Amino acid sequence: MSRSPSASRSARSTVLVLSLLAAGGCSQRALATAACGNVACQVSDPAEPANRAVFAFNRSVDDYLLAPIARGYEALPGFARQGMHNFASNFAEPKVFINDVLQGNGERAMTSLTRFMFNTTLGVAGLVYVSGQMGLSQHRSDFGQTFGVWGIANGPIVELPLLGSHNLRDATGTLLGMALDPFGGNSDTVATLGNVATAGGFVDARAAALPLTDLLRTWPDYYVALRDYTAQRRSIRVAEGKAGEPGTWQADCAGGAREN
Repeated sequence: MSRSPSASRSARSTVLVLSLLAAGGCSQRALATAACGNVACQVSDPAEPANRAVFAFNRSVDDYLLAPIARGYEALPGFARQGMHNFASNFAEPKVFINDVLQGNGERAMTSLTRFMFNTTLGVAGLVYVSGQMGLSQHRSDFGQTFGVWGIANGPIVELPLLGSHNLRDATGTLLGMALDPFGGNSDTVATLGNVATAGGFVDARAAALPLTDLLRTWPDYYVALRDYTAQRRSIRVAEGKAGEPGTWQADCAGGAREN
């Protein structure tokens, strides 16, 4: 009997978190994962008191609003959650393509573009990921990763309201990604679909992270646990971008990714 997707995500998150945090914390030394080898991870948090204050606000919002919504979302039928995940991921694919191009990775850029074309047309606006059945593996690229591939340093930790822990490089990349509209913003229909994809993707991502955050909350210092885990994940993401390999290297290393 096969395990449910939620159980699989929980198991992957548990194994990864234990392998990362048991190694002693990013701020102490490089961490290692069995699948990906050593990936250097450095944390500079000079504004920790201010970051902890923002973190306390973020945690309150999460405890009383976001996490309950995500748990309710998890109660929806699997096909509905998968459809939303597919739709939101497909709507984000043009930004993945842009970052693949900026990173100089033509092969991954063509994969992203081809996935978007087939999923949008044959997959009914991305609700069905037909590209996965065609052997076109999903990968993630973002501006923070692109800046890292370009050699820009991490910078200090910044806890963004509602958006969580980032280093300064990734915080800048996140805000740039939010501001960028690859569709041009000239269509009310596209704007509406974009809003649905953004909101749905946010809830879907929070639901997927529930097993991870539930585990991290059991550690003595939730702020440090989440900060260091996020920093390690981002180091893996940048290393994957520098490797320039198409496929699921990042998903295998980072864990918890859904298969599409």
